[in-house]
Amino acid sequence: MEWWQAIVLGIVEGLTEYLPVSSTGHLILAQRVMGIGDDASSRAYAICIQAGAIAAVLGLYFPRVRAMASGRATALLGKLAAAFLPAVIFGLLFERTIDEHLFGLWPVVAAWFVGGAAILYFAGDLGGGARRLEDLDLRTAVLIGLFQCLALWPGTSRSLATIAGALMLGLTMSAAVEFSLLLGLVTLGAATSWRALQHGGEMLERYGAVPTALGFLFAAVSAWIAVKWMIAWLERRGLALFGWYRVLLAIAVSAWLSWNAWPGR
Repeated sequence: MEWWQAIVLGIVEGLTEYLPVSSTGHLILAQRVMGIGDDASSRAYAICIQAGAIAAVLGLYFPRVRAMASGRATALLGKLAAAFLPAVIFGLLFERTIDEHLFGLWPVVAAWFVGGAAILYFAGDLGGGARRLEDLDLRTAVLIGLFQCLALWPGTSRSLATIAGALMLGLTMSAAVEFSLLLGLVTLGAATSWRALQHGGEMLERYGAVPTALGFLFAAVSAWIAVKWMIAWLERRGLALFGWYRVLLAIAVSAWLSWNAWPGR
């Protein structure tokens, strides 16, 4: 991997990790466009540079994270653990199936389109309710965790699934976004650690430490910018923009794939 490819992938990861557009789908697309193959090392790289995006949210929400770590917000920590559990169960059960069948561009395109169409169809139900983060109960946290399982299909977007689910369950937009970001720290942290344990050595041997460090750094910076922008946008405008983006991106990428698969090309 060239240094510039690592920077591009880091920026793509950071900009899309927490936006409801699917970072995995964008990284798969970016890797294919740049000629990076689809194998265990490339998948591990795409997941491991998530650590940069995790670091950005840790910085943005450090007071909340510190409160949980010090034992002053144990109730919230317990609800995050409850929301995380469904993804652990379904992720372990279907990890091999997902890796074998859903890490292609066509499955990603399908998820982009369906997710975008769902945003536009349910736009009236995605305005949020009146429940603050402090009003979140254990049952609602588990339900948000079940919504998160939808994102095991690459291209769906973990942020979309959790934010939309939280809004449908009556949380305010700010509470839905914050819970989604905090849950992302747990879920992405676990996924990154798991993939690093499985294929980290193979990834470093193939790509080297410098491209990995560049991916981490640029993911952290771009994620910080993207999250700050997303919070302000969603509070004012809602999710509709991301619905249109996903649908148009799915159409454009499907056209590109079809053109390149045309006989004689």
